[in-house]
Formats: sequence, C-alpha cells, structure tokens
Amino acid sequence: MLRNAHAGEAGMAYGRRRRVGALVASPPSVSRSFATTIALAGGRAGAALRRPHNWMQLAKFCTVGATGYAVNLAVFSALLLWADWHHLAAATVSFLVAVTNNYTWNRLWTFRGQRGHVAYQGIRFLIVAVSALAANLGILEALVWLGVEEIPAQAIAIILVTPLNFVGNKLWSFRRRQ
Repeated sequence: MLRNAHAGEAGMAYGRRRRVGALVASPPSVSRSFATTIALAGGRAGAALRRPHNWMQLAKFCTVGATGYAVNLAVFSALLLWADWHHLAAATVSFLVAVTNNYTWNRLWTFRGQRGHVAYQGIRFLIVAVSALAANLGILEALVWLGVEEIPAQAIAIILVTPLNFVGNKLWSFRRRQ
C-alpha cells in the first residue's frame, strides 16, 4: 500500500512504513496479521505450558487413553486372531469400542469441570475421534504395507495419533464456555 510521505518517516525500521520517493510503502497487511497470529499462538502456548492444571489434565487424558489403548488392542487382537477379520475392519470396530470408553472417562474425570451438554460434547468428541481414526487407519495401512506386523502397527498408530486427539478434545470438544 502506498501513501503520501510525512516528514520524519524516511528513517523508520524495516517492517514499518518506508519512504519510496514521495510515497510511503507499507508492508502488506497479510504479513503483519500472520506475524501477529504466530506471536499470539506462541504466547498462548507458552502460557498454557506454564499452567499446572493443563499438565494434570494431560496426565488424566493419558491415563484414560491408556485404558482406551488396552481396550483398542484387545478388541483389535481378538477380531484379527480369533474372528479372522481384515485389519482395517478390526481397527474400525476396536476404535468404536475404545472411543466409547474414552469419551465416558474423559467426560466424567479428565474434563469434569468443563462439562457441557452430553450430546453436544459427544458429537464434537466423535468428530475429533473420527479424524483421529482416519489418521490411525492411514498410519496403520502404511505400516502394514511397509511390512510391520498388524498388532504392533496398530499399537504404533494409536500412539502417533494421541497428540492430535488430545489437542482436538481439549481445545474443541471439552473447551470451557465463556
């Protein structure tokens, strides 16, 4: 954007208005808003990391996740080994069983102080979980294609998807209403 120059603007630092002939050039507002967004996100993330409550919530989420992990692998293994299901079908069913376990415990314990309407939070939780399932199935299929056995591949895929699941649920499914 170009504007008429005012006296004293010729020596301003980079990132601010600069004199170009008789006009002053401003950097595009997109750059400024992107930089501001990055600074705000970094500040919020840093503040969140300094709150002990968030670490306690993460520990609870991981505890619930560990039970869900055990449920998921137990159901997956049973369907794979005893029912002779395809690994993607077994992963989908084991996911549905584990996500029911996880939603119940996260609602009652991890995010107890952030409870909203059960159906509203449940739908959000399901959307986050389905996104995590899609990532899980992609990782599982890639690992199996690379030659990793199906049960260890599922174990690895669940672990890799956990951060996506936590952030989605903390910031969206169970966020505090203002």
